[in-house]
Amino acid sequence: MSRNADPDFWAKANAHLVRYGGAFSPLIAESAAGNYFTDADGRRILDFTSGQMSAILGHSHPEIVAVARHYIGELDHLYSTILSRPVVELAALIAKVSPGRLDRVLLVSTGGESNEAALRMAKLVTGRHEIVAMSRSWHGVTGGAAAATYSSSRKGYGPPQPGALVLPAPDTYRSRFIDDRGTYDWQGELDFGFELVDRQSSGALAACIVEPILSSGGVLEPPEGWMAALAEKCRERDMHLIFDEAQTGLGRTGTLFACERDGVVPQYLTLSKTLGAGLPLAAMLTTPEIEDVAAERGFLFYTTHASDPLPAAVGLKVIEVILRDKFTERAATLGKRLKDGLMALQQRYDCIGDVRGRGLLLGLDLVKDRRSRTPDPELAQKVARTCLELGMMTSTVRGGFGIFRIAPPLTVDEAEIDLGLEIFDRALTKALQ
Repeated sequence: MSRNADPDFWAKANAHLVRYGGAFSPLIAESAAGNYFTDADGRRILDFTSGQMSAILGHSHPEIVAVARHYIGELDHLYSTILSRPVVELAALIAKVSPGRLDRVLLVSTGGESNEAALRMAKLVTGRHEIVAMSRSWHGVTGGAAAATYSSSRKGYGPPQPGALVLPAPDTYRSRFIDDRGTYDWQGELDFGFELVDRQSSGALAACIVEPILSSGGVLEPPEGWMAALAEKCRERDMHLIFDEAQTGLGRTGTLFACERDGVVPQYLTLSKTLGAGLPLAAMLTTPEIEDVAAERGFLFYTTHASDPLPAAVGLKVIEVILRDKFTERAATLGKRLKDGLMALQQRYDCIGDVRGRGLLLGLDLVKDRRSRTPDPELAQKVARTCLELGMMTSTVRGGFGIFRIAPPLTVDEAEIDLGLEIFDRALTKALQ
């Protein structure tokens, strides 16, 4: 019998774990190192999701392990008003490498927290409460972040926070603003979206929150020019702009921050997953001008793990390694190899409707037929299960789409890229039989 089928393990899991995101994968992880984790049968499984899109330097990176070991024995957790050197140094480094003048930094634990902090500050500083988000967004499961999340998981929880407004997500593949010739009128769509926002608004627009690439929404990459046009729409309405770079930040897309491609600097930028390289660490960045007003008005975001030294020390090392080892450039180069390989598969499999994304954050969109572009989530689940059987962990997005979100660690090498493509090839063949 497979050790992954350990009856005692699964009896305890079924008896005691809350099911928080669908079914659990049918294996038991025992260890993880580099770009693989190992299951109870000793199989090494290629991690093409970077854990929960977070292990940007792979698993158990030796320098991260060394820092964590040192600080767990020296300086782990403090009362939230007590500062330490790792916290101040990380805030200074983030301010140095971030775009524009996002020089004030709040360090917390999760992406939901960092988004919550940005939304809360925007409401306090503007004196307004309405928040605009994209129709395929994912920003977290806490109150404000959940109210701004539209990709899935809205039903059954009662009313969201007042003032939650939505814009159509920029979908270059399925937008209703794509004409018969395949031309996407994204400007017309954006104008239409804001016309609806203006009609819904009670005159209290505070902020717009958006991911530079909507990852959980299906790896939707806005066309060039869209971000600048969105920023202008916000300026016209005196709204603050928040960029959620939980999955796109720190090199994954081929630039250190994904918003750099568009030359747009928001009033707030949030980091999380990649900042801790797998440990719980997040940051909310804003300008001195905004933070000064917020402080004068008594901004409160007092959480248990604000400014914790141990994760801050890890974050310092993460950024140091990314900059030193040129992982941003590596993501661009290896991302091209991966995307070219996926597009080659697209030429062979009619079920692959679209390949999109940037760097090492790519989307593979499976369809029932290319003409209608009807999503095929059932096929995607079959392919995902087969990939796992063949030794690769993958991620499919929620919301009734057949979209793979492909995000291997930046430490992945050419051979592992090719292995991942080979497994996708075999899994597609098997699933289509």
